[in-house]
Amino acid sequence: MLNNAIDIILVEDNPDDARLTIRALKKNNLSNNLLHLRDGEEAIRYLTEHKNNNLPKLILLDLKMPKVDGIEVIKYLKNDLDLRLIPIVVLTSSKEDRDIKRSYELGANAFIVKPVDFENFTQAVSKIGFFWLMLNQPPK
Repeated sequence: MLNNAIDIILVEDNPDDARLTIRALKKNNLSNNLLHLRDGEEAIRYLTEHKNNNLPKLILLDLKMPKVDGIEVIKYLKNDLDLRLIPIVVLTSSKEDRDIKRSYELGANAFIVKPVDFENFTQAVSKIGFFWLMLNQPPK
């Protein structure tokens, strides 16, 4: 993995949600360079260790995770000069106003509530991946 550029980092502790997200991205050929990390601690460690390599084009981040939650991951990344420009899309089941507000205050680029219906979930993930990987122009 070290030699292959990672396009998407999925930070998700729920194996079913991770599987559905990866499946939705695969369905639209957006998962070739995807790395699944299971909690915020793994995400921070990985990104810190690899920040001198090619950075991912997108982080899909759950909020409610063990060890280090998504809010702490956003805080960490947006306070690191080398990592702060990586787009972060919060993909979570939380609809709480305080989670939405806090995520944006800390620098999240988008906040998506996971649709319960599989087809809607697949469409939402596909659109997210397409926008951030194909349409968005990141800084160089």
